[in-house]
Amino acid sequence: MTRRVAVLLGDPERPNSVAPDRPFGDDYLQSLAELRKTLVQLEGYEFRYLTNHATLLDDLRALRGNIDLVFNLCDEGFGNRLDRELHVPALLEILDLPYTGAGPECLSWCFDKSLVRHVAAEEGVKVARGCILNGAMPLPYPVIVKPCCADGSWGITMRSVAADAAALDRALAHLRGDFAYTGRVLIEEFLPGADLTVGIIGNPGCYRVLPVLEDSYHEIPAHLPRVCGYEAKWRPDSPYWNVRPQAANLTPAQHQAVVAGSLRMAERLACRDYVRCDWRLDAAGEPRLLEVNPNPGWGWEGDGHFAKMARLAGMTYPQMLLEILRAAERRHSPLIADR
Repeated sequence: MTRRVAVLLGDPERPNSVAPDRPFGDDYLQSLAELRKTLVQLEGYEFRYLTNHATLLDDLRALRGNIDLVFNLCDEGFGNRLDRELHVPALLEILDLPYTGAGPECLSWCFDKSLVRHVAAEEGVKVARGCILNGAMPLPYPVIVKPCCADGSWGITMRSVAADAAALDRALAHLRGDFAYTGRVLIEEFLPGADLTVGIIGNPGCYRVLPVLEDSYHEIPAHLPRVCGYEAKWRPDSPYWNVRPQAANLTPAQHQAVVAGSLRMAERLACRDYVRCDWRLDAAGEPRLLEVNPNPGWGWEGDGHFAKMARLAGMTYPQMLLEILRAAERRHSPLIADR
């Protein structure tokens, strides 16, 4: 039986809200071409693509009764707006269309870094010391300034790291001015240890944890702060474009902590099918959770941390995408069987 799958993506005809001066450039188009070339290799599936957000609601209505699954790869959000990422699965649920990845509640929760910190505390998962900026700053320097609600490292640059009060004022001005951010601001201690990423495929009772990645800053000038932020993902002219992920060098205790913590957070926040959790080591080598990223980037190259972890696990790109699809199919199996 051939599974009919609609692949839902960002709209390449609209600006990208994360990088408005770099809409959907060559790197995205290459990733999309690679995705199409890969999916056609998967036996037992028939794919169609939805990219026009102006007609998306009508296009989705037309799928009812004519599709088995929606492969939701629209991590740009409805209309390419990150604050509307949750709107996409909400539409799919209203239309009773089964889909891959996180639901609207999960995307909403994980969009708010402060909320994730509170959930982590309830689950016994360690986080960096931090606070919502509100008058006096109670943390010792250095600190890092982050938008509380954002994604794709938006608003986090080398200028976000502050070693004193004057630098903190400049970092806040940078966030408010250059990024025009008006929401709550999260201040966290700037941890000196390795940047780590944990990838998970599957759902409760059937999780597959991928090899842990560590960001390498060997090619970054020594005077720059070690932060894999906006420049590393969206600025090819930045030295941070040379940040390279590699297999993490962890002690057994560190590895156990980041894996166990990631699994707890994935289940508690109702992440589904695939998720990426970001960590950093503190001065004592203790892992501290930074973010939980449901529906992480799906590209094979560029900022494809998830795909790089899959590669370290010995998976090809088709195998990675197939595992995500099958995780969703197992979760939806009663619904899909009835269609």
